[in-house]
Amino acid sequence: MYTLLPLPYSYDDLEPYIDTHTIGLHYHKHQQNYLNKLNELLQKNNYSYRYPIEELGNHLEEFNKEDQENILFQWGGVLNHNVYFRSMAKDKTPMSDALKEAIDKTFGSFDQMKAEWKKQALALKGSGYVFLVQDKDDLKLISFQNQDTPYRYGMNPLLALDLWEHAYYLNYENKKDLYIDNFFEVLDFYFANQNFK
Repeated sequence: MYTLLPLPYSYDDLEPYIDTHTIGLHYHKHQQNYLNKLNELLQKNNYSYRYPIEELGNHLEEFNKEDQENILFQWGGVLNHNVYFRSMAKDKTPMSDALKEAIDKTFGSFDQMKAEWKKQALALKGSGYVFLVQDKDDLKLISFQNQDTPYRYGMNPLLALDLWEHAYYLNYENKKDLYIDNFFEVLDFYFANQNFK
């Protein structure tokens, strides 16, 4: 069966920007629930777990047609959270020179990227994410609703901001703009540096 990646920090490490209770619920309840439902669906389809989880969505034809949409949703719920949780840290890693050069080339500067990221995040209707992705040779900020995921489209996700209410509502209530600003206070580039090609 697929298992959850361990959190790369303690529940209280992102305080005061993301509170301990939210991190615990988000990881142990929400992401775990997506994983449990995904494994149930895969077992129902007699799946042998022969692919890395990131590649699962490329093989939907192997599953019952009536289960495919639900498999995609649960799969996205696991993978999107993997990227989101690895986009933050207490002891922040700076972006690599190569990634900084690519961000400057695409957006003008990191601050300009941040401004565009916040604009997209505030414009997102309902639940979803804003990702920094590498699409072939290009960097893009792109929003996805619900649990649609860049992995489905062959994009390489580098960073993710979760905009489902369970990611922030306990701490921020309806102040989504403040949550977005504070996300950048804990933004970490370790995962992005490792995955940037």
